[in-house]
Amino acid sequence: MKAIINGKRFDTDKANLLAEVSHGYSGDFHRYEEALYQTPRSGAYFLAGEGGPRSRYAISDRPGEWRSGQKITPLTADEAMRWAEEHGLTDLLEAHFSDRIEDA
Repeated sequence: MKAIINGKRFDTDKANLLAEVSHGYSGDFHRYEEALYQTPRSGAYFLAGEGGPRSRYAISDRPGEWRSGQKITPLTADEAMRWAEEHGLTDLLEAHFSDRIEDA
């Protein structure tokens, strides 16, 4: 998947895949899958996601009609860290955000 957002190219084929999560099951209109990536050149984070017609990735072509869709969303480092925390990805957090983590 590729997108150009604010003059920056985000390409899942060229970026480093950090983590993937999925919610729901095949055939579930609410189902969605997301993957966190980091670009090799600038180290920018982004989410690549796709989902069913009742997911956060749904696309409306006409009022009241929805279909499955996909989207790339750029993230700040704070947003990427928060996404990893929300999904309980401790190994990812320690590998990529150790400078932002402190012992309790």
